[in-house]
Amino acid sequence: MPLKCSGGFSLVELSMVLVIVTLLLGGMLMPLSAQIDLRRTAETRETLHEVRNALLGFAIANGRLPCPAATGATGIEAGGGAVACTGAANGVADGFLPGATLGLSPTDDQGYLLDAWGNRIRYAVSVAPSAMPNAFTTSKGISNFWRANNTPPAADLQICTNSASVVSPGTTKADCSASDALSKGAVAVIYSIGKNAAKAGAGPDETANIDGDRVFVFHEARPPGASGGEFDDLVVWLSANILYNRMAATGGLP
Repeated sequence: MPLKCSGGFSLVELSMVLVIVTLLLGGMLMPLSAQIDLRRTAETRETLHEVRNALLGFAIANGRLPCPAATGATGIEAGGGAVACTGAANGVADGFLPGATLGLSPTDDQGYLLDAWGNRIRYAVSVAPSAMPNAFTTSKGISNFWRANNTPPAADLQICTNSASVVSPGTTKADCSASDALSKGAVAVIYSIGKNAAKAGAGPDETANIDGDRVFVFHEARPPGASGGEFDDLVVWLSANILYNRMAATGGLP
């Protein structure tokens, strides 16, 4: 006869119950993990949209956009106002979001704004046009350019649907084909390098977002091993038209 436990169940029956419970718990862990990722993705996306609104508020108050914060310093913009952004290259100033300058939270102990995974949010701003470099980030640069040229400065940051469409990546000539461009006239880009930040650049599309040029990539997330490479970056951009409309509505332009 099979051995019985004090409650009347055999050891075989009890083992089967334990196996079933283990399988049920294991099946619940995956959905819970997925729910956490979805929540963090939604929170980060909301943060990026809040940043875009904060940038518009900063531009209305100061007549310009802030510079990125430098790496290894604080969450305060590096440059801006009377001087060019620190470390600008290839037609773009690219670094971390100056959370302390914009008064945003949550930040780490150095004032860098964080996404829902605890990674520092990144920020890039155009340093075009060549006729008046840094017009977007210097005091009265936008309005001065407009008055001098009877037209606002043209922003040139681009968002592409894939890195394969980017020519001359990592250079001043970086460009996205028109058929694959979500935008070719962004003045600023705010982005999170996502959950896999520790291995950022794992896929070619993620690499394109941290190669220091004016073209960025955004599309739906792809898991590790997917065709085209892993991708979990979140990207939001500020178009020049929205910036000019908001500034003009408050008397800041031209």
